[in-house]
Amino acid sequence: MTLIDRRFRERIVVVGVVSWPRTLEEIEASLDELALLVDTAGADVVRRVVQRRESPDPATYIGRGKAEELRAASESVDADTVVFDDELTPAQQRNLEKLLGRTAIDRTAVILDIFAQNAHTEEGRAQVELALSQYRLPRLRGRGLALSQQAGGIGTRGPGETQLEVDRRRIMRRIRKLESQLRSLEGIRRTQRRARSRGAHREITLVGYTNAGKSTLLNRLTDAGVLVENRLFSTVDPRTRRLELPGGEVVLCSDTVGFVRKLPHQLVDAFHATLEAVGTADLLVHVVDGSAGNPSAQIEAVHAVLAEIGASDVPELLAVNKVDRAPDDVRRLVASREGAVSFSALTGEGVPELLRAVADRLRASDRTVRLDVPIERGDIVAALHREGEVLDESYDGDTVHVQARLDARGTRRFKEFVSR
Repeated sequence: MTLIDRRFRERIVVVGVVSWPRTLEEIEASLDELALLVDTAGADVVRRVVQRRESPDPATYIGRGKAEELRAASESVDADTVVFDDELTPAQQRNLEKLLGRTAIDRTAVILDIFAQNAHTEEGRAQVELALSQYRLPRLRGRGLALSQQAGGIGTRGPGETQLEVDRRRIMRRIRKLESQLRSLEGIRRTQRRARSRGAHREITLVGYTNAGKSTLLNRLTDAGVLVENRLFSTVDPRTRRLELPGGEVVLCSDTVGFVRKLPHQLVDAFHATLEAVGTADLLVHVVDGSAGNPSAQIEAVHAVLAEIGASDVPELLAVNKVDRAPDDVRRLVASREGAVSFSALTGEGVPELLRAVADRLRASDRTVRLDVPIERGDIVAALHREGEVLDESYDGDTVHVQARLDARGTRRFKEFVSR
């Protein structure tokens, strides 16, 4: 299920609209990123068109007159498809295709297409297919008379159904089946998370803008063997590996799908179970590409997605990557962000300091608590020794008084024994 034909490299015209409060510079930067997305999807950008409008046209997004100009421009460069930087409504898409005489899609379609290429696990493929189906459903439309003719026959009542209705019902059935499949896989994932939470290992999650270097960092830290390419969204399927921090503490380190400006809501919904793990992490390591043209905008885009999935309150360590490529830019960014660290996932420079910062942040989140444990609950005392740092232990009749340093998860787990 893809939206861009990869039997050959399509010729693409990209279109952006400048309207308040966005500036021309912001639109140009967004179109630069859209060009990278198109290249990743397997097509070539042959022309860029920018229009200034007070607000998008409800019928054609850019207005009929500009659409006629865009048709002429597309014909002059022999373009196969026109890609708009903002999401089009189904009606706008249909109207534009009639006026342009060629396929019209939006940034959302390109991102979904890339995810369809790069998802390899059963869950990843199901998530992407669900997002694609939800995107396609309101955009179903007839192809000439073929989808508008009524179908009937022996044993049927009335004139039958249009092919459009048949297609709509088929996609709805597929959506329900995929949702059921993902609920089942989500149950397995939750069981795995519960099993991990019962262990002593805390969890850190790598988040960041796409192509910031998260997978390269995971490989360097854990020998995970994750595919690494200089392409957007080259890694869609998450990975979790054990990682030993300075001092010997073992944690679980997970990679996540990269974020991007205007990440499609269909993907956020479909990847909900995967992204849910971000909200339960003990620490987020926010990997930033320090050599990017506008890293601050990428940081804001990541924070927007974290807020959307309910993970904005999780402790965060900003880790600025690619100090080997742009040392001055990276150091300026680190100096402007309190607590940030710099490193290079490619060369390993700064990685030991990054690990020490991770260990320090995890320790800083620990709390020293006093617990009163019944003497017959030796299992609880043993668990405190396994999962925390016992600072003092004394006996008073039938009660064991324990002073221990616990993380937030441990404090919640043993809260019934915490001394009031």
